[in-house]
Amino acid sequence: MSVGLLWLGFTLLGALHTQAQSSTPRLLRAPPLYRIPLQPNFQADQFQGKWYVVGVAGNAIKEEQDQFKMYTSNYELKEDGSYNVTSTRLRDERCDYWIRTFVPSSRPGQFTLGNIRSYPGIRSYTVRVVNTDYNQFAIVYFKKTQRRQGYFKTTLYGRTKELTPEVKENFINFAKSLGLTDDHIVFPVPIDRCIDDQ
Repeated sequence: MSVGLLWLGFTLLGALHTQAQSSTPRLLRAPPLYRIPLQPNFQADQFQGKWYVVGVAGNAIKEEQDQFKMYTSNYELKEDGSYNVTSTRLRDERCDYWIRTFVPSSRPGQFTLGNIRSYPGIRSYTVRVVNTDYNQFAIVYFKKTQRRQGYFKTTLYGRTKELTPEVKENFINFAKSLGLTDDHIVFPVPIDRCIDDQ
């Protein structure tokens, strides 16, 4: 009888292990950086200013579309060519701000996260401006490696909260070219609080 109980225990343990593995979603692998377009003749001074986050697509998108609220990122160009980026979001009924520095690389329009050592667990962080007309929209690609996991997302920025259907369609097509599906793409709900205070 004890052998039977031992066998039952191993069987249950194996089933639990299999269930735990299947409940941990595997992230879609990030495409190599050379496959990500880069805005030709990037103009850093024209890119600066306030951008609304109109769309987000990524391999770790979890929130339902109706719960994902619009936020902003304000790019302030510094003399050394880097940007101070202040993002503003409504979180738990209060305005939440976070500031990062994006340092230019040798390729105009591509940046790395400044002072990366102050972000525990992040081993690399790349930002790449894929496409922009500077006045209405921008598509930006972000890739980070954190604790041996590779995360990537692409963001559709707008100078206003609404963009044309054509621009949104281009964003969706770009996201899908990265291997993302409709489940990975979110268009945040426009709000006024916090994001219009800047």
